[in-house]
Amino acid sequence: MKILGIEKVSFVDFEGKICATIFTGGCNLCCPFCHNAGIVNCSYQAYQENEILEYLKERKSLLDAVTISGGEPTLQPDLIEFIKKIKGLRYLVKLDTNGTNPEVLQKLIEENLLDYVAMDIKNNFEDYSEITGTKNFVADKIKRSLNILTNSGILYELRTTLVKGYHERQNIEKLAQDLKGQNLLYLQKFVDGDTCIKTGLQEVSKGLALEYKQILETTIDNVILRGY
Repeated sequence: MKILGIEKVSFVDFEGKICATIFTGGCNLCCPFCHNAGIVNCSYQAYQENEILEYLKERKSLLDAVTISGGEPTLQPDLIEFIKKIKGLRYLVKLDTNGTNPEVLQKLIEENLLDYVAMDIKNNFEDYSEITGTKNFVADKIKRSLNILTNSGILYELRTTLVKGYHERQNIEKLAQDLKGQNLLYLQKFVDGDTCIKTGLQEVSKGLALEYKQILETTIDNVILRGY
């Protein structure tokens, strides 16, 4: 496992649980608003896997769960074996993913290795290329991952970080149709900072975010603002 960061105690990454959050290096997308540039670009020094596991063993009485984030964790060839080790310590496991590796997601679910999944929906499917920094992006894999989660029976959330210039009304109207019938979507406030891949981007105002919420609630059961 290429582990480039750890938040040893988090009260926000796994709702209702005290968790440690592990950040894996590398990503197959290059979203300009991503706040983990050093992890995506693998510019941080890596942790030893045994070092992480030893910490989790020592903190078993204090922690409920482990969140595996990134970067994109499903790029790690030994992700499944690593999660098995964490489950062996009797932790709950949450996965943060961009949904581009449905085969890995399916296998993790089939082997009962996940307790919760947070999947990023970057934008409406038609406009993924610009916001992910990729050319000619086809959202078929995102749709497959979404379908896997929908039919999995495990708890999951979808989340979209709202960025001015990328999320206009027309994008949100399309997104409402793309996610029709889904149960839970978080609209997250973007926060600019030095660790973003592209600095100088701006948040969507709370007033506009509330308007987007109303649009999305016409097709999605629960739409919640996060960070506003």
